[in-house]
Amino acid sequence: MIKGTGARRRNQARQRLGILIAGFSVLFLVVGGRLVQYGLASPEDTASIGAAHVVASRPDIVDRNGHLLATDLNTMSLYAEPRRIVDADEVVERLATVIPNLDWRDTHRKLKSGSAFQWLKRQLTPRQQADILALGIPGIGFRPEKRRFYPGGATAAHILGHVNVDNQGLAGMERYLDQQGLADLRAAGLTTNASLEPVRLSIDLRVQNIVRDVIANAVTAYEAEAAGAIILDAETGEVLAMASVPDYDPNEPSRLLSDGSVDKEYEKGWFNRMSNATFEMGSTFKSFTLAMGLDAGKVNLNSVVDASRPIRMGGFTIKDFKGKNRPLSIPEVFQFSSNIGTAAVADMVGIESHQQFLTKLGLLSKMTTEMPGVATPTQPRTWKKINSVTISFGHGIATTPLQTAVAAAALMNGGHLVPPTFLPRSHEDTKLVSERVIRETTSADMRFLYNWNGVKGSGRRAQVEGFHVGGKTGTADKVINGRYAKDINFNSFLGAFPMDKPKYIVLSIIDAPRTGENGGRTAAANAAPIVKAIIGRAAPLLGVEPRFGDVGAEHVVADF
Repeated sequence: MIKGTGARRRNQARQRLGILIAGFSVLFLVVGGRLVQYGLASPEDTASIGAAHVVASRPDIVDRNGHLLATDLNTMSLYAEPRRIVDADEVVERLATVIPNLDWRDTHRKLKSGSAFQWLKRQLTPRQQADILALGIPGIGFRPEKRRFYPGGATAAHILGHVNVDNQGLAGMERYLDQQGLADLRAAGLTTNASLEPVRLSIDLRVQNIVRDVIANAVTAYEAEAAGAIILDAETGEVLAMASVPDYDPNEPSRLLSDGSVDKEYEKGWFNRMSNATFEMGSTFKSFTLAMGLDAGKVNLNSVVDASRPIRMGGFTIKDFKGKNRPLSIPEVFQFSSNIGTAAVADMVGIESHQQFLTKLGLLSKMTTEMPGVATPTQPRTWKKINSVTISFGHGIATTPLQTAVAAAALMNGGHLVPPTFLPRSHEDTKLVSERVIRETTSADMRFLYNWNGVKGSGRRAQVEGFHVGGKTGTADKVINGRYAKDINFNSFLGAFPMDKPKYIVLSIIDAPRTGENGGRTAAANAAPIVKAIIGRAAPLLGVEPRFGDVGAEHVVADF
């Protein structure tokens, strides 16, 4: 009995030991299996970040010659999981040693929120990321993102535009790219971090740099509020360069002041005066009035109009600045910028035909181009005779400088209105979008007038030896709060070159200059020299060979 009892106890002990070993074996198998599972599984994103989100790429933007204008850089952004933060005060203090201008109060609020996810700092530098990693703070992490980089800084700011912190286009061609479907793909979660084909623009970066440099210097030299300029291919409508100052650096579209507030003065540089603003373009509009009279057959280059006395109409007196007080030929009307003579031509054509002509040139309707945010021209609700008269010399109607240049191209290129483009356009594609708006003979007459004024008139201030520049100045009283300021000008010069066969249109504007060449404040003293400086530096880069001697006179007319 004693032996039997001992055997039963030994068997029970063995059974219990076997059960214990089996239990531990199962436990270790489960733990081991889970470890293998975790080892083979892909890392999971924090739920609040969104596992479906992909780091989206934007295509590079290059100029017509392939030079880089905008690209994506890989960066890291800092986030926190506040539920895992032990001491928010300590985290803020430690992060402030690495991140300059850290908003302590806002960061502390985020860390104490108890939420699953909070952004702390977007787009860190590699050095900042390394320093934060060295701090060893639990509950914070990094996420890869894209940052847009513009190698040229402010050089082509108003053409390229900029993006927000999420790499979404906000202005310029960046916004245009999003409007072409990039934003929709991102919203649908279909974007990837794969490289995209570069987007080539019509811009020539070398020429763009010249234009921006010249107008920036002009603002300083002529003590002006702002300035701008554009170079347009008269045949294809391609914009080769366009700049407006003040401008901004798209790498840093906003700036913070020392008190943490946004610098509103810096953000004024976002305003693109060449396409997003309208102005009364002054006497440059006499180009279109005389073209209208010539095209309608009301005048020709040998016609003479009476400019001997001012015109009194509706309580207003129309007079000339330094008038000749005598009959003037059409070339003289253009050369001496006669308001009286131009008004006489508009009166011959008539109010309705005048409005129709400017509409046909695209000066009264919103311009169609890739650039977002294009301004809409303004005109009188009802055209009366006094409106037609003042509009004939550029007052009472406001349009964008860009579409003014486009309309001038039609006067120079044989009579075809070509919509402007910031993308390359072939001559074959140009034929599909162009529209004849004036006769070839009218265009030839206008080339003669531009050349005439470039040799004998105010265009001499824009003349560059060997490149035969022609054009028309425009000096207008600036409109402030609905009234004309008698002592503040808005000046412009609308030019073309080379005048034997105009290839390029160059338009400059300068807002409220206090001085000019030889102390003058008119367009001849500042807007024309801007064009001269641009053409003198840019023409060789555009492939225009200098020619010396008498070229450009396409008509033999009486010696006025």
